[in-house]
Amino acid sequence: MEEEAKPPLLRNRAKLVSVRPRLKQRDFACFRTARENEHAVTPPGTAMARKGNGDGRPDLLGLVPAELREVLRRHFHERGQPEFRAGQVERWVFHNDARGFGEMNDLPLGERDVLGAAFRLEEPATASVSVSRDGTVKHLWRLWDGELVESVLIPTRSRLTLCISSQAGCPLGCTFCATGWSGFRRQLTAGEIVAQFRASRRWARRRDMGEISNIVFMGMGEPLANPRAVLPSLTILNGGYRVGARRITVSTVGVVPGIRSLAERPEQFGLALSLHAPESGLRRELIPLEKRYPLAEVKAALERFRRVRGRRITLEYTMIRGLNDDLALIPALAGFARDTRAFVNLIPFNPIPYQPEWRPSAPGRVQAFRRKLEESGVAVMVREPRGRDIDAACGQLRASRLAVLTG
Repeated sequence: MEEEAKPPLLRNRAKLVSVRPRLKQRDFACFRTARENEHAVTPPGTAMARKGNGDGRPDLLGLVPAELREVLRRHFHERGQPEFRAGQVERWVFHNDARGFGEMNDLPLGERDVLGAAFRLEEPATASVSVSRDGTVKHLWRLWDGELVESVLIPTRSRLTLCISSQAGCPLGCTFCATGWSGFRRQLTAGEIVAQFRASRRWARRRDMGEISNIVFMGMGEPLANPRAVLPSLTILNGGYRVGARRITVSTVGVVPGIRSLAERPEQFGLALSLHAPESGLRRELIPLEKRYPLAEVKAALERFRRVRGRRITLEYTMIRGLNDDLALIPALAGFARDTRAFVNLIPFNPIPYQPEWRPSAPGRVQAFRRKLEESGVAVMVREPRGRDIDAACGQLRASRLAVLTG
C-alpha cells in the first residue's frame, strides 16, 4: 500500500509504535500496589509517613489529622506536658505552614527541641521558580534524595489552582507526555505530596496571589498508582488544611482499582480521566496502560463512580495534529461522554522535546471538535494553554533540567 493511500489513523499508529518509550519492569511495580489496595478507602498514613529520608522519624506532614492528633497527644502525655500542646503543634502544621519546630514559638524551647528529635517536617528545597507572562508559576522542587518534582500555580480571576505531583517520574510511558518519557523513579510519600501544597501556599501568600482555592492531581505521575500516599494526602488536604473536597480533583489515565476506591470514599472529590482517544486501538498506542485496563473496563468504573458519588466526571482530550483529531472520532467521543455523563476538556497539545515533530491541532480543528461535540449534546470547553513560555506542561521543566545535568 502506498503511503499516501493509508488511512490517517493507520499511518499514525505506525509512527507511534516507532517512538514509544521502553518501560522497565520495575516501572509497573506500583500497579501491583494499586490492585492490592482496590478496597482500601483510606490506607493508614503512618507507614508512609515513616518512609522518606531514612532517619526513622515520622514525617508529621504525612499523617492524617486523626493520626497526627493521637501521635502528638501521646508524645506530650509521655512527657508530662498538658494536652493542649498537641493542639498548638497541629495549628502550626495545618494553619501556619511551619517549616520547622523552631518556628513554634508558643511552645517552650525545650519541647521544640524534643519534637525535632522525635519527628520531621519534611520540606522540599526550591530548585527553580519560573513565572510566565500569563501569571502561571512553576516550581521545581528538590526532594531529600535529590529527586525533582514539579508543581504549578495557575491564577485566574476567580481562583488559584495548584497542580501537584504524586510520583517522581511516571511508569506509564504515555507518548505525548514529557514525564512519561523520563521514566519512573519512585513513589512520593503523603508528606511529600502535602509539602508541595504548603510550600506553594507560602509562596503565593507572600506575593499576594491569594489563597489556593483548588487542587488538581495532574502533575508528574499517575496518582491512582500511588494509593498508599495519594489517598491519605486527600484526607490531609481536605481535613487538615480545609481545602473543600469538591475543589480537589484527581486525574487518572484509567487505573480502575483506584477509581473504585475513590468511589467508596465519603468525600466529594472530583475525578478526571485522561482519555485522549475514544477508541481502544488508538488509545493503546497513546497510553500503554490501555492494555491493562481496557477502555470498556475504565468506562464501567467511571459509570459506577458517577452513580455512587453523583459527581460529574471530566474527560481530558489532548489534541495532537494528525494523530487524534480526525473528525471521524467525534461520534465515539460523544458517545463515551454521554454514557458517562461527562464534561469534555479539549486541550491543545503542549510540545515536548521528545516529540519534536508533533504539533497541537490547528485552532480551526479544535473549534470544529468543540462545535460537533456540542451538536451531539456534550458539554465541552477548550482549555486555554497556560505557561508555555516556562515549560509549564507536566514534566517539561524537570526534563529540561535533567537534560542540562546529564549533558
